[in-house]
Amino acid sequence: MVDSMDHRLGGRYEVRSLIGRGGMAEVHLGFDTRLSRIVAIKMLRTDLARDSVFQARFRREAQAAASLNHPNIVAVYDTGEETITAPDGRGISVPYIVMEYVEGHTVKDLLSDGTPVPINEAVEIVSGVLFALEYSHAAGLVHRDIKPGNIMLTTEGKVKVMDFGIARALTDSQATMTQPNAVVGTAQYLSPEQARGEQVDTRSDLYSTGVVLFELLTGQPPFRGDSAVAVAYQHVSAIPPTPSSITPDVPESLDRVVMKALAKNREDRYSSAADMRADLIRAARGAQVDAPATQVWAAAAVPDTATKTLQMTPPPPPQYAGAGDAEDAAGQDPSATSTLTAVDPQDDEAAQKKRKKRNTIIAVVVVALLLVGAGIAYAIHQRQTTEVAVPTDLVGLSQADATNELQGLGFQVAVGDPVADETIAKDLVSKTDPAGGSKAPKGSTVKLYLSSGSASTTVPSNLVGMTPANAKTAIENAGLVFSEASSTAASSNVAKGNVVSSDPDGGQSVPKGSTVKVTLSSGPSSVTVPDVSGKSQDEARSELENAGLKIGSTSFADDPNVDEGDVVSTDPASGTSVASGTAVNLIVSSGNVTIPDLTGQSVNEAAQTLGSLNLKVNSESKKETSTTVNPGAVTRTDPAAGQVVAPGTTVTIYVATEPSPTPTPTTPSPTPSGSTSK
Repeated sequence: MVDSMDHRLGGRYEVRSLIGRGGMAEVHLGFDTRLSRIVAIKMLRTDLARDSVFQARFRREAQAAASLNHPNIVAVYDTGEETITAPDGRGISVPYIVMEYVEGHTVKDLLSDGTPVPINEAVEIVSGVLFALEYSHAAGLVHRDIKPGNIMLTTEGKVKVMDFGIARALTDSQATMTQPNAVVGTAQYLSPEQARGEQVDTRSDLYSTGVVLFELLTGQPPFRGDSAVAVAYQHVSAIPPTPSSITPDVPESLDRVVMKALAKNREDRYSSAADMRADLIRAARGAQVDAPATQVWAAAAVPDTATKTLQMTPPPPPQYAGAGDAEDAAGQDPSATSTLTAVDPQDDEAAQKKRKKRNTIIAVVVVALLLVGAGIAYAIHQRQTTEVAVPTDLVGLSQADATNELQGLGFQVAVGDPVADETIAKDLVSKTDPAGGSKAPKGSTVKLYLSSGSASTTVPSNLVGMTPANAKTAIENAGLVFSEASSTAASSNVAKGNVVSSDPDGGQSVPKGSTVKVTLSSGPSSVTVPDVSGKSQDEARSELENAGLKIGSTSFADDPNVDEGDVVSTDPASGTSVASGTAVNLIVSSGNVTIPDLTGQSVNEAAQTLGSLNLKVNSESKKETSTTVNPGAVTRTDPAAGQVVAPGTTVTIYVATEPSPTPTPTTPSPTPSGSTSK
């Protein structure tokens, strides 16, 4: 298959190495050339591509998963079909799914050595699964194949649920994928209703999640057998052991949560993923849980079985044969087969005889139990013939007031485990069993359930900027669990080591006992100041802000080479490495010109220099004598050298002339001797 897929799928996705293979599909490492990112590409096996059933299932997986966008669900980016040439020369349309590539390992890998995981880790994994199910159930999708192989643990410790290949809408959850009597799922994680081929709903996913939780706590699934048949039959009829009977350090509260999730009757399980997650978190914190004591399930098992046995002549339990599913097809225990298909019981005469004998024994035991139960019921009826209505006004009373009122009517009083209640204050009666208004024999027991207060709380909204110690105190004071993310995030606004964000966000309403994971600041990230010299101020500001820097003050400098108003330089200078968010000062050209010193230049040279500085030259230069400059050279300018002037200023050039000759002094002629003047 790799050879035929060496080109790009859809002209966009490069198919690289094979990273997974199953009974239905192969998963390749891929590369999205358009977005330059690594992806995972799941492709239907070519030998199954002609089968319309597998084609339909594969396309449904793409549609189901693509509709879900949640941090605990592996994201689907794209889908498509690629036509390839089979060995026989015919073209085959192979569908594919482009998914988020998740670095990490599956829970199946984590459990491969049969060792239980730490309780806190087990709770965190299952909480992530329940978050994903809460979202998918709200979207109207039942996963139907929750198992360790479909739960990923990323390298960052996040939980992601994958493979919605057999997921169905709640309105279509009874439909089968192959033929009548097909049971879709993995035998070790099947709910009883799945094993019986009945309609499934969200509570079927919760049963499978309960099996995963059991295996995380004990290192083994609750039911094991030599075949898928044996395991599926136990899911229907056998009560699982408590996790603590296998791993003694599992607390009794977690036993309760697991056993409630694994109730045979779906009405006895948790009504939603949110309810199960809230109870699971309470159990992990050592708080009271809503799940009943574990002995309830053993007591409830006999009447339930008896009812089902008497309502119909017991048929032999269905036989199952593996039809293969993508993730469990190779190297699995037979009890882990993913798709179970009913087979005609007449195919195995010996098995029929064995089942007939077993069912006869079951029927005899059930009848005996029913007779005993009938005798007990009759004795109770004889002893208590007076019925009294349970008061309807007990809700909201204190335990003492409710007890006095019930005892006054002849009832016995017991107190059950506290229950969360959004409307009834803590320690007041939240509900009764039997409920108010119903009748019960005088002398019977009415159980009071006191409110434990609201089941939800709000994540503190002021966590950002706090030290980890202060954030931990604030989170725990709100009835939540503090957790610190393994990675940090750069921030120019939050000091290094303080809280930069939280998950869930501050102000969000969450169940009490939920974990709030905070991310700490690694401080501002390093940024190189870009070169914005010669650019307009608007262009410079935009470029600096895009680089993660702030704009500081603006000052002016005289630079004849830069237009007025444009940037001459920055402070810090371009190329300097600074922290993200650092303020950068702009030095802008004033447009003014400094008169240069032109002494000694020729008039033409001086005129060219002044012209290049956008200055005008007086057409009539002035002459003056000079003893230091050669005749014809510039002696000075007006304005003088060093003065700052506006562009276009007229400059007068002074030029040296020949120095004037020095006059020769004259002396009078001598008077001849003897002469006299008259």
